[in-house]
Amino acid sequence: MFYIISDIHGEYDLFIKLLKTINFTENDKMIICGDIIDKGPNSIKLLKYIENKSNMFFLLGNHEYEFLKYYSKVMSEVEDGFDSDEVLTKLNNYFPKEEVLLSWEDINFLEDAPFYYESSDYICVHAGVKLNENKEIIDLNKIDVNTFLYDRRTKEETFEIKNSKCVFYGHTPTSYICNEPKILAYCRSNITKPYSIKSFYKIHLDCGVYLNKVLGCFCIDTCKCIYVK
Repeated sequence: MFYIISDIHGEYDLFIKLLKTINFTENDKMIICGDIIDKGPNSIKLLKYIENKSNMFFLLGNHEYEFLKYYSKVMSEVEDGFDSDEVLTKLNNYFPKEEVLLSWEDINFLEDAPFYYESSDYICVHAGVKLNENKEIIDLNKIDVNTFLYDRRTKEETFEIKNSKCVFYGHTPTSYICNEPKILAYCRSNITKPYSIKSFYKIHLDCGVYLNKVLGCFCIDTCKCIYVK
């Protein structure tokens, strides 16, 4: 099975519970649309778990991007006598309540993470995409980083995508839109069941786990949402 999720925000235990619920194995795959760090109690533990899973594909979110900017600032302040342990200590200060410490391998993993994933039927980003005058998604290579990481227009109900692939995104808790912590799937017009991924033009994944302790993922194969809390 193929799953997509976003905005886990350090909720390691809840994420493991979700994996057990869906019976996630080495034969399954998962795309994670950013924001695995901050807010929750186990950001680094969660990061290490995901980076060591070859069947999990991680995209950069705005929280990881902000950390990488902090990392760049620390590196710019390092004098000629570079001390890797000293730098790591400063970087770990970014996560003051974490029991697990950040390593250089973790930083490399974040630096290598892409901003989007594209298949023949869908696109995964953290926050959003841009459309042309025909409401079709423009070339992803021409979309700026701020759109991928911080966009808040894609979530609007009036943001309808025409004749393009389905877009998966998170970034903003869905409860701000529908007053419930659930995944929102927007169906194309004139579509009837049974659904396939081509039935939808966008799917909003962020259940706002840090607000309500509900975590959900979407299964590409079945077009069903699975939740734990």
